[in-house]
Amino acid sequence: MRDDSNLAGRVAVVTGGGSGIGRAIAFAFAEAGSRVVVIDRNAEGCEATVAEVQRRGAQALAVTCDISDPDSVQKAAQASEANFGPCDILVNNAGIVVPATLANITLDEWNRAFSVNLTGALLCSQAFGAQMRKRQRGAIVHISSITADHPMPWGGCYSITKAGVCMLSRLLAVEWAPDGIRSNVVKPGTIRTELTESFYQEPGLEKRRSELIPAGRIGRPEDIAQAALFLASDRASYITGQEIMVDGGFERMLMSLVPRGEFKTQPGTGS
Repeated sequence: MRDDSNLAGRVAVVTGGGSGIGRAIAFAFAEAGSRVVVIDRNAEGCEATVAEVQRRGAQALAVTCDISDPDSVQKAAQASEANFGPCDILVNNAGIVVPATLANITLDEWNRAFSVNLTGALLCSQAFGAQMRKRQRGAIVHISSITADHPMPWGGCYSITKAGVCMLSRLLAVEWAPDGIRSNVVKPGTIRTELTESFYQEPGLEKRRSELIPAGRIGRPEDIAQAALFLASDRASYITGQEIMVDGGFERMLMSLVPRGEFKTQPGTGS
C-alpha cells in the first residue's frame, strides 16, 4: 500500500518527550522515518527516549529545555536546526498538573501551570515556527485534553490552560496559514501513563473507568501518538484549526449517565 504520509526525513520536534505520551509520539515519528528532536526538562528521560529511538534505527537528538524559559527555548531551536536542519513538525506536548482547587491555588502555582502549558506552547511555536515560516511549510500539533471542554475539579487551572491551548491553535491556524503552516489539536481522554499508573493500583478502578468508555478500555499513549502522526502528515494537508478528541467515545457517554425512569420505545416509531 502506498504511504502518502511523507514523514520520512522530516524533522519532528516533540516537547515533553521524556516520558508518557510524548515518548510514544517520538517513537511514532521515528517509525515513520522522521528525524526526531526530543525536548524535555528531564535530561535523563530525554536521553532514554532518544536511546530507544536510535536502537530502533532512527535518528534522534536529545535537548534538555525548560519550555517556560524563552532563552532555553531559543537555544533548543538553535540546537535542533544545527543538528538536523529546520523544523518541519512541532508537537507541543509538554504539560504539568497542579493538584489544587481554585479556592486555594497559589498565584505561583497558577503562573507556573500557565507558563508551561500555555506560554510554553506559544514560545515553542514562535521559535520553531520561525524555521517553518522561512520555508513556507510546516505542521504544529498541540496536545490539549478532554478537560479543555469538561472542567476537571481539583486540578488547579489545568482545564483552563488546556482550553487556552485550543484557542492558541486556532489563532495560529488563521494567522500562519499564509505561511503554509497548519495547526491542530489532539485532545486525549483517559490515558494510562507512568504519571497516572498509581491510580490504577486501586482495586477495581480500571474496570470502573473502562465501563464508562464505549471502546471498553483505557487509552494508551500510542493512541494519541497515532492521531498526532496523522495530523502532522500530508494526509491531513487540508485540515487546520481543528481539534480531535481521542477518548474511546467517553465524551459521548454524558446522557447515558443521567438517571431516568423506565424508558421504552414503540416498535417502528423510534419514540
